[in-house]
Amino acid sequence: MTDNVQGASHEPDAVNELVEIVKTVAYALLIALVLRVIFFQPFTIPSASMEPTLLEGDYIIVSKFSYGYSRNSIPFSPPLFKGRVLEKVPERGDIIVFKLPRDGHTDYIKRLIGLPGDRIQVTGGVLSINGKPVPRKPLAPVLVDSGYGFTRNVERYQETFPNGKTFITYDFGPDGDVDNTGVYVVPEGHYFFMGDNRDNSLDSRVPSEIGVGYVPAENLVGKAQIILLSWNKGASLFKPWTWVLDARPSRFFNVLK
Repeated sequence: MTDNVQGASHEPDAVNELVEIVKTVAYALLIALVLRVIFFQPFTIPSASMEPTLLEGDYIIVSKFSYGYSRNSIPFSPPLFKGRVLEKVPERGDIIVFKLPRDGHTDYIKRLIGLPGDRIQVTGGVLSINGKPVPRKPLAPVLVDSGYGFTRNVERYQETFPNGKTFITYDFGPDGDVDNTGVYVVPEGHYFFMGDNRDNSLDSRVPSEIGVGYVPAENLVGKAQIILLSWNKGASLFKPWTWVLDARPSRFFNVLK
């Protein structure tokens, strides 16, 4: 009889403890979701298209509030509303994560080159905005992994936009597939993006059917703000020793420009 009474008294405690654990997890998930939707979202860089600014394996933080909010600010981009709420116009030169226009789901990251109404052209690898070549200063070339088992010599340039934003680009030469283009006139409500690795970037210079094309304002997800952590290609979640051996601590906590 005593055993039955003791069991009955402990069972509600166990149930209450389980309920508290579930509530704590639910609250934590809710807070994480709110932070992810309203404030910040992490992304991992999967390719070399933004080198040398961003390297494959960089783990970055993107601010969701920089340009206001759209349905693409919410995980899985549910069709809850159209356009942007509390919209803020991005600045030329910002590094931005956006949804690929042709599918509305794939995340891309590029540098903003053209604003609505701008005329963009590339001639011999030189970028022009509204008929004026963007000033670029040649820097010492570097050896870069081609991704095909060998290294290649790559030219580097320091470009400066009219608003004073300065950054470094890679250039394989003046005769690449997208080094000589026609004039792109950016439509109203859209933006034009390019990668800093100019000859290794599928971006707005390529039509949206196979590339990026013009990106609607609604597709902007947020502004890349900081490289939080970074690892070389050999790092793996399932090989804990690579977390240290393949880390790139010199890139930790680098603020992006």
